[in-house]
Amino acid sequence: MAPPMSANGFLDALRDEGLTVAEVGDWRTHNRNHKGPWGPVHGVMIHHTVTKGRDHTVRLCQEGRPGLPGPLCHGVITKDGCVHLVGYGRANHAGKGDRDVLRAVIAEKALPHDNQANVDGNTHFYGFECENLGDGKDPWPETQLLAIEKAAAAICRRHGWTARSVIGHLEWQPGKVDPRGFSMKTMRARIAERLK
Repeated sequence: MAPPMSANGFLDALRDEGLTVAEVGDWRTHNRNHKGPWGPVHGVMIHHTVTKGRDHTVRLCQEGRPGLPGPLCHGVITKDGCVHLVGYGRANHAGKGDRDVLRAVIAEKALPHDNQANVDGNTHFYGFECENLGDGKDPWPETQLLAIEKAAAAICRRHGWTARSVIGHLEWQPGKVDPRGFSMKTMRARIAERLK
């Protein structure tokens, strides 16, 4: 069980990992905390946005869309490898997912197949939305993949977690496919290597 980092601690962790970070608006206090708890946190969740274009993507993740108010994550990782901080606290990114997956993340064990949606992930996960169309064809530049690796590792390092605390949305909630275009197994291996 871990309390979330402070917003400043989160920013410092990302910068200490060597990331380029852009602070967007009132990100430190932009959250959905009035809808439920934020924490204890147990892991990091990676998503793709199904969008194209940096400015549009960042704005959407900050403001949300009809029926799903923002922030839609904590950080948006654009194709150029920049992490745009759009919110901090509870964010609308994970939704309900599989309690058995959460237990595996907490225990840092191999993930079971997600076949239920019975626990609120917005309480327990840091979330990064990554700019990509999510069609399996839109490329993932190495600069962006490196930023995903660094961002996840930064949070794991601060909390003393291993790479097993990093999951994709597709591993959490039945029916989700993101991130599409790279393997979470490969990404966890990269994060594990960085944490050595």
